[in-house]
Formats: sequence, C-alpha cells, structure tokens
Amino acid sequence: MKYFIIAGEASGDLHGSNLVRELKKQNPTVECYGFGGDLMQKAGMKLSIHYRELAVMGFIDVIKKIFSIAKHIAFCKKEIQRIQADAIIFIDFSGFNLRIAKWAKEQGYSTHYYIAPQVWASRSKRVKKIKAYIDHLYITLPFEVDFYKKHGIEAQFVGHPLIDALNAQPILDATAFRTKHLLPKDKELIALLPGSRRSEVTKILSSMLTVVDHFKEYHFALAMAPSLELDLYKELTKNTRVSLIENDTYSLLNVSRAALVTSGTATLETALLKVPQIVCYKTQGLTYWIAKQIIKLPYISLVNIILKEEAVPELIQGNLTTKKLKSALSHILMDVNTQKQLDAYQKLEQLLGKGGASRKAAAALLKNS
Repeated sequence: MKYFIIAGEASGDLHGSNLVRELKKQNPTVECYGFGGDLMQKAGMKLSIHYRELAVMGFIDVIKKIFSIAKHIAFCKKEIQRIQADAIIFIDFSGFNLRIAKWAKEQGYSTHYYIAPQVWASRSKRVKKIKAYIDHLYITLPFEVDFYKKHGIEAQFVGHPLIDALNAQPILDATAFRTKHLLPKDKELIALLPGSRRSEVTKILSSMLTVVDHFKEYHFALAMAPSLELDLYKELTKNTRVSLIENDTYSLLNVSRAALVTSGTATLETALLKVPQIVCYKTQGLTYWIAKQIIKLPYISLVNIILKEEAVPELIQGNLTTKKLKSALSHILMDVNTQKQLDAYQKLEQLLGKGGASRKAAAALLKNS
C-alpha cells in the first residue's frame, strides 16, 4: 500500500509524522510519500518537497505567490502519478489540499482527510467540496461531528493528535531545561510563541517584545519555528533580554509561568501543558478586513472556540498594543486568574478525548483504503 500524504505547515508535519509511524506500525509494508517536513521524513516518509516552500499566509501572500502555488500543485499531481499512490491523505492546509482533492477524485484515487479544514469558521461552501472530493473524513474536534452530519457527511472523530504528540515528546524538567539553555535560575519564565510563518513572526513578535522591559522580574524565552532560520530571530530580538529556544517548545512551555501565543495550534498546545496564556494575532490590514467579512466566529483561538467562551484573552489586530498586552499579562499572572484558566483547561481536556488519535486514524485509513 502506497500513501501520498500532503501537509503544508509545521503542525501538519508534527501530526503527519505520528500518523506515518502508526501506519507503519500497524502495517510494516506501508510506503509513505509526500509533501511535509523534517519530522515526517524522520518518521519514514519519502519527502517530495518541504512544507517551508509552500508556506503562505493571508490573501495578499496568496496573490503574490500565485504562480509558485500553481507550480507546486502541478508538481504534486505529477508526483502522485509517478509514485502510483493507492490513496492520498490530506492534512489540514485546505487551500492547497482541496485543489488536489478535486483532481484526485476525478482520477479515481482513494481520498482521505485527516484534521479537516475549519470550514465551520469560514467559507462554509467548502463543505460541498469536501463532500464531493473526500471519501473518508477523520476529524479531531468534538463539535465537528454534528457540523458535518448537518451537511450529510459521515465523519469519524478520532480525538485530537496533540495529546499523542505531547505524550510522545520528551519534556525536560525545570532544572534540566534551564541548564541546557543557560537560563537564569532565579527568575520565572514567560514563553513567546510568535508562530511558524515568517510573515506572522515578523509582525506579531515585534508587539510581544514591547512588554519585555515591563516585566523585569521574569525572563522571556522565545520558541523558534524549525522552518525559520536563526538569523531572523537574532535580528528581531537584538538589544532585548530574550533567550532563543530551538527544538524544545514543549519543555519551554512546561516550565513557563505564562505564555504569549500566536493564534493557531499553539494555543491548544499551551492549554494542554497547563500554561496561562494570552492569544496574540496581527496581519496585513487588507487581509484582516477580508477575513472579518468571511469569519463570523466570536473567537479566534481554538481554546475559546471549543469551550464556547473567552477562557483565554485574545488581543487581535488593533488591540495588540503594548498597553493592552501589559495589562493582560499582569492580569493572568495573578494567582486567582491563573486558576481560572487552569480550570478551563481541564474542561478542554475532557472535550478533546483521551488521546490515541494517530492510532485510530491509522487503523481507519488502513481499513478504508
């Protein structure tokens, strides 16, 4: 059995790597090929292209890179045909994946979507595409079952793969982590997670850094994305008292008192590691305006969306100011407010399931393809 897997971001690479391991564990004859990253390659997938070459953020970036995207789509189709894949597995990354899915369905390939596009948040017309192009859908958020059912799509809830990722990742204790990264031992840490795309890191990190000097009793440490180069982070953080942490994000969160987190999967990671957080987001003005016309949800972070309440504060676009960020961070550092977030995280864990998403998804894939 040959699977062609397409993941276009760091989170997709992480969850795709665990899926590849489970597929090979449950059926050692399985061969995996596709688009992904270092983690998927390390897990045993033969990499056709690295996701860093695919990364775009927002409508403006898409327009700028339209020819590059078309080139990658054409290359992907050729790779699937060259490898003679038996089935195609899509992991999130909907703008690219749904284009390939349409072609794949027309060509008669078995199509599977793991970690479905968040069509409940925006562009709900894409549900029709999923229904038309996807044979089997494996979802990771509990409320998605009812959403897809309303649209006549039978989806299998497998739990959230972040739980598997956290359980599989070696996490250092405070002493070992501080020693490894030469961090001060007399100050509590505040983690900065500014995202994994260059465009979001450059925009959002500059706002995060404005509060560093207002909290001199804490030490700030930044989790670097593996897809971005060290020189970028050094340039952005020069003249600041911020430590750079490479390939150790979970350990950083595990020992941090609080975190400033760019909206996305990282908000769930932070919550599952029981770290009080503030969700930060900023993008190009036009991109944000267009998104506001499309997205009608009251919240931007997955934590709040799943819990259906503002359990963690969100500072978005014009609200991501030094004054408001300073106030919000002071607020969550108070013990009573820390406990409120921790109580919310406990509810979140119950909703996400007890783990095993990669194992369940792999078993379903092998059964359905």
